[in-house]
Amino acid sequence: MQFLFNMLFKIYKRLYKAYGPQKWWPVTSKNKQFEVIIGAILTQNTSWKNVEKAIANLKKAGLIKAEKIKAVNVKKLAKLIKPSGYFNQKAERLKTAAGFFLENKTPSRQELLDIKGIGPETADSILLYALGRPFFVIDMYTKRIMSRIGLCDNKAGYDELQQMFHAQLPKDAEMFNEYHALLVELAKQHCMKKPSCNGCPVAGLCSQKI
Repeated sequence: MQFLFNMLFKIYKRLYKAYGPQKWWPVTSKNKQFEVIIGAILTQNTSWKNVEKAIANLKKAGLIKAEKIKAVNVKKLAKLIKPSGYFNQKAERLKTAAGFFLENKTPSRQELLDIKGIGPETADSILLYALGRPFFVIDMYTKRIMSRIGLCDNKAGYDELQQMFHAQLPKDAEMFNEYHALLVELAKQHCMKKPSCNGCPVAGLCSQKI
């Protein structure tokens, strides 16, 4: 639909003008790809600040490498990533992912989804941010913003919302990267659980009066 296409581009342009390029995913080591994979797994059910602490511990221990994660004792790994929460579970997931990526350099989305503990959001974060492939990441921020603007129902599922972006926008990994990061920034500054609409760059496009 032309309306959806126009709206999605307007939102993107306004956010880009307001916030500028976000240069996601934030990494601190030379092994960018695997650090992104680690971050995508650790960020499940926690804040990014907690993930940063866990990654700093891994970096200090010299473990931002798939072969190192695979070889390290799981209890030691769990202790290092404790700031991210659910650390025993996530340690197992990291070791499983490390073994997988040592053997699979260009996995399909379905292959990622077949890994225990990796759901659609984590898989698409890995595909987009680590592997540079055009899969739009849908998270709670994206759903909140799009439902408030009026482009989806607040009960819309992951696949339904992702398909809206995929059907309307060019399959461009760089754009998807920036767009998702800009939505996260909007959610941090204005579109929180309790929204702060004053000064919001997309307030004029929002159909919900709050």
